Amino acid sequence: MSQTDSRQDATRETEEQFRILVQGVTDYAIFMLSPAGVVTSWNVGAERIKGYKQLEIVGEHFSRFYTDEDKAAGVPAQILATAAREGRAEREGWRVRKDGSRFWAHVVVDAIRDDDGSLVGFAKVTRDITERKEAALALEKANAALFQSQKMEAIGRLTGGVAHDFNNLLAVLSNGLEVLAIQSRTPIDRKMIEGMRRAIDRGASLTQQLLSFARQQPLQAQLHELNALIRDFAPMLSRAGNRNIRLEYSLDAQPALAIVDAARFEAALLNLVVNAVDAMPDGGTITIRTQIVESGTGVTPALPAGRYVRISVTDTGTGMDSDVLAQAFEPFFTTKQAGKGTGLGLSQVYGFIAQSGGDVQLSSELGKGTRVELYLPAAEPAAPVKVPSAPKAETVLLVEDEPDVLGLASELLVSIGYEVVPASSASEAVEILRDRTDIGVVVSDISMPHGISGLDLARQVRSQYPMIRMVLTSGYLPAPLQDDNGQLSDVTFVPKPYRLADLAKALRARQ
Repeated sequence: MSQTDSRQDATRETEEQFRILVQGVTDYAIFMLSPAGVVTSWNVGAERIKGYKQLEIVGEHFSRFYTDEDKAAGVPAQILATAAREGRAEREGWRVRKDGSRFWAHVVVDAIRDDDGSLVGFAKVTRDITERKEAALALEKANAALFQSQKMEAIGRLTGGVAHDFNNLLAVLSNGLEVLAIQSRTPIDRKMIEGMRRAIDRGASLTQQLLSFARQQPLQAQLHELNALIRDFAPMLSRAGNRNIRLEYSLDAQPALAIVDAARFEAALLNLVVNAVDAMPDGGTITIRTQIVESGTGVTPALPAGRYVRISVTDTGTGMDSDVLAQAFEPFFTTKQAGKGTGLGLSQVYGFIAQSGGDVQLSSELGKGTRVELYLPAAEPAAPVKVPSAPKAETVLLVEDEPDVLGLASELLVSIGYEVVPASSASEAVEILRDRTDIGVVVSDISMPHGISGLDLARQVRSQYPMIRMVLTSGYLPAPLQDDNGQLSDVTFVPKPYRLADLAKALRARQ
């Protein structure tokens, strides 16, 4: 055998080893292209990743792996031109398999030249990195959600302190009105007091709405006629729009009774109206409807058969596509520009309605508007509730650091038959408990600027005086009422500003 034949055999052996190596790679699509971009070779990895067998794809142009958008933009020709000019081109983007599904690809294209420097083709290596891309997107989404969460936590801390002081001011007015209401004699007096009471309730509702964006609040659910709530809240809803927005109401003629937290219900309506306004930049119509619905099989997949109040908010705005619709209730999901919304609106509405025993249904079509339907269990009218009187000589230890609140709350309790022992701090209350044996109930504010807090006082009462009932009050609930041992799980909580009936009911509660 001549030396030339030996070199040729060695070359063929090397080529065969290289072919076996390339064909043995399954994690990468490795194939050759002609200078014009026609596929000239195809390995097993390319078949696995792209779905084409060798006989199906050899002789076809490689642009069929690209999306229609990329082909229209000339991306396949651009990547070959870059590789021919610079010797190598590297890209990431969506590619299309034989079955039409997409995957995120990392692509390297190397120009192949002969000994004279003439371009003879391209070597193309493609790797499916869809999982890495999805993980990166998930991390980015998590980071954005974390930023939003930290932002809301900061708002919660700021508003929490403001709410406590603001509710103390409202408590002074509220308690004073309760005393005046007992002493009032003329219809004019009662009418003026009722007007002031509504103003105080509105102030308290506004505070709760602010806090609801940052903290989980206990629901103050009561029987309400929803049509009346909507009518009373209509002026506030109208301010959310502009002159190009028309707000229409179609309220059921029969009473729409439901057990609901009125402030949260109003906040939910406001959220929906604001979203509708944002979806109608050129103007349009928002329609709020109520209807009593009854079904023997359930009105939604999540609700059993029964009688429900349906409140729908419909707009004529831009609508949502199926992808957005599928994520609309997810916390922090928003289609608004960065900084224009928290993405918590619909998730808060859904959470509140679900916590109230109802369900939310969302329907929308791109360019044809959106309809949000809230379902709440319908309720029956309740009998009037009388304020219970205290047993004779029962003594209340009232702990409050605000002098005005302490004084008026004391008069309020005395007016319904309790004996009151005032304390201006939790530390003072501890000393009183050591000296007196006639205390039946301790009523304490949670927040105390100096010394121990109301929660600390409650823990001491629970451990040292288990027979004494404990009632805590505050403008907001900073944490669940329990410690590591669950000792505070049965403590009664009354939100400020409280009504006479709320306080009396809490004092009479047996634990």
